Amino acid sequence: MAAPAGHLRPGRYLAFFALIVVALYALVFFTGSGKPTPKLGIDLQGGTRVTLSARNPDGGDPPRESLEQARSIIERRVNGIGVGGTEVVLDGSNVVITVPGEQGDQAKTLGKTAKLGFRKVVTSQPATPAPQPSAPPASGTPSSAPPSSPGASAPPTSPANGGGAAGAPQQQQPDSDEQTKKEIEEARSLRQNPDLISTDQAKQAAAAEKAFAALNCDPKVSDPLVGNDLTDKPLVACGDKNTMKYLLEPEFLPGTEISDASSGYDTQNSQWVVNLNFKSDGSRIWGDFTSKNTQKQAAFVLDTQVVSAPTIQSAILGGQTQITGRFSQAEAKDLADVLKYGSLPLSFESSDATTVSATLGLASLQAGLIAGGIGLLIVFIYCLFYYRLLGVLTILSLALSFSLVYAVLVLLGRWIGYTLDLAGVAGLIIAIGITADSFVIYFERLKDEIREGRTFRSAVPRGWSRAQRTILASDAVSFLAAAILYWLAVGEVKGFAFTLGMSTVLDLVVVYLVTHPLVAMVSRSKSKFLSNPKNLGLGAVQQVGSERKAARPAAGRPNVKEA
Repeated sequence: MAAPAGHLRPGRYLAFFALIVVALYALVFFTGSGKPTPKLGIDLQGGTRVTLSARNPDGGDPPRESLEQARSIIERRVNGIGVGGTEVVLDGSNVVITVPGEQGDQAKTLGKTAKLGFRKVVTSQPATPAPQPSAPPASGTPSSAPPSSPGASAPPTSPANGGGAAGAPQQQQPDSDEQTKKEIEEARSLRQNPDLISTDQAKQAAAAEKAFAALNCDPKVSDPLVGNDLTDKPLVACGDKNTMKYLLEPEFLPGTEISDASSGYDTQNSQWVVNLNFKSDGSRIWGDFTSKNTQKQAAFVLDTQVVSAPTIQSAILGGQTQITGRFSQAEAKDLADVLKYGSLPLSFESSDATTVSATLGLASLQAGLIAGGIGLLIVFIYCLFYYRLLGVLTILSLALSFSLVYAVLVLLGRWIGYTLDLAGVAGLIIAIGITADSFVIYFERLKDEIREGRTFRSAVPRGWSRAQRTILASDAVSFLAAAILYWLAVGEVKGFAFTLGMSTVLDLVVVYLVTHPLVAMVSRSKSKFLSNPKNLGLGAVQQVGSERKAARPAAGRPNVKEA
């Protein structure tokens, strides 16, 4: 129970609150390198949010370790291509990439599996009935052999576009684990059939005919083998911008043996290329292979797409080679980046991509501020009309509460990367009502005490001792609801729950350290203006209290009516 007003020292409570505010704003202005403003989400400042959904070949949930590894690799890719202010976080089995500003197009390519492998070409054929004209072989370079058949670059938007599901074209259905598993197994049985490299020519020809017929190189059809192909089995894959089909031997060199990758322009052949440096084991394997397979083709396979299939003119030693394939500058850079920073342990597909222009983001921010301002104005008008001077204390408390919330939002943005989005703004607006509700509970308890005949000064400690129990119960329910919503929700709803829960906690701080001490100070004031019940909105209830007090019998005198 709170101490009586005469024993309460409001100045200490207010001084402690002022110390908290000063400490918070000292951290805001004198620590960190960011601006003293909250970190805004893409729906308020503009940008792109890409949600990548993991696919598991066995239909089960992806391992948490693999998801965390994929998140780390994507984050390294982000840092490597210089996309500033980007966040990569896990949300269940999804990886969410958030890119502010106008750099969102790059985010849509960050989820490439980038599973690179080197395979020997057995044979190839056009993907269409009419053979496509091939580019003339490029002249040799020290680090690579010229391709005798044209190389092909992976489509810049999705490396999965090059392949197709076995059988008739159909769209992948990531929400059906059984269907996904079935498509993977069917594609493996045809396009990775061991008979494709059988020494029995009849078996090999029959398997190759079925595999080539089943492979659909339509770029609109997703390939179920992306990230799910078996490296120890042969593979039938598309290449040369989906105009060629290749039959490849099992992988002889994995892309994990690459130590570095960079893009560059080959002035001799007037084309963009990707330069690779191998690790020690990779350098040895590549040197041995090129020594034994001169005048044969080696395919660079990225996510079941043949990026390039050059003909080996001579042994390539020294641990360096080059990927050619009619790349544009952007395609060569994207491929070099994903190879440099590693392949993902899981295959992903973009389940959602949202882009908000900076203009729309600014309009959303302005709309949120206007909505919050209107809510505050309505609360102010109601408090001034109904509580008068106590309403002024309410407005002051809300202003101090806002200063507290603002500082906390800035610091949370720096420390844990919290971003304020539209859902969070909605939570803050609702929190205005929760905070005002605490004041209403307190003031109404004061009125109840005054109706019982007590003075304003004596009503404050009794009203507070009863009101704080209701305030605590109300805020506890609100905080519990926000915590449960945050735990169960995903995406933007979490932002709403977070700001609602945070504002509820700060509401208690303001009520205990600001509102109650201010009311206690007013109740003890000797100013006639402050002590006038009419100025406090208590005139009517005080008159009721006086009437009830006058109607009570005096102590020791029985209330006897004359006959």
